[in-house]
Amino acid sequence: MRIKISHEATYSYAPPARSIIQNLRLTPRSFDSQYVLRWRVGVDIDASLWMNEDCLGNVVHSLSYARPVERFTVSAIGEVETSDAVGVVRGAVETLPPEMFLRASPLASANAALRDFAQTAIAGVADPLERLHLIMGALHKEMAFDPEAAASKSGAAEALALKRGASGDFAHIFIAAAHELGIPARYVSGYVVPDKSEAHRGLSAWAEAEAPGLGWVAFDPVHDLCPNADYVRVAVGFDALSAAPFRGSHSGGGDEAVTAKVRIEQAAGQSQSQSQN
Repeated sequence: MRIKISHEATYSYAPPARSIIQNLRLTPRSFDSQYVLRWRVGVDIDASLWMNEDCLGNVVHSLSYARPVERFTVSAIGEVETSDAVGVVRGAVETLPPEMFLRASPLASANAALRDFAQTAIAGVADPLERLHLIMGALHKEMAFDPEAAASKSGAAEALALKRGASGDFAHIFIAAAHELGIPARYVSGYVVPDKSEAHRGLSAWAEAEAPGLGWVAFDPVHDLCPNADYVRVAVGFDALSAAPFRGSHSGGGDEAVTAKVRIEQAAGQSQSQSQN
């Protein structure tokens, strides 16, 4: 599938900020089931913008502007060719061994209730891949997806207790449950083409876990499926913080207000999504 993506984020400050710094993880990389045909990250002010790679292999654009600014827009525009690999991720840039993704993170840590959830979900099943599918299915049933919800700042345990959350909350719970079973797992941010019944797909999150004999496999507990050709993988992390599309700070000025627009469509125009917040 050929997918066109246009993502704009507009930042506003009143009074103007004195300076800004942003790290942008908005650029997908090619691997066996995903080929980036074209991609451009830009900003509409005369800011410094340079590209590098973080310790996880994500493409990062660092943006800095050392003058007063009231408003600016960051854009990511491109086209990606995808194929359905039933969630299996092969040929991706890997800078760390899988065992590093057993490390607990602030947003993907388990408490007693989450441990009980994981053990109940697997119901004595021994096969690691089957266990991962059972956790995904149980989480899909247990949690209500709320696309308008702000992701829990406390992490997986709080989101599970609330029994509802955004896609990032689902990913954090899945990662914490996999870790409790001794399975490396990580957070993924990316884009998803909507189907006709959904208006809220766009910038999203899911998880990947290491399965014996297969390597990294993606799991989307929101939709209870292994990501297919509708998914564009952008960045990975230990949790949402290390895979965040936008992360930065400003000095001076008033509160920061952000308005985002995401448009995703098949190249032939059969399916598209436009969202604002």
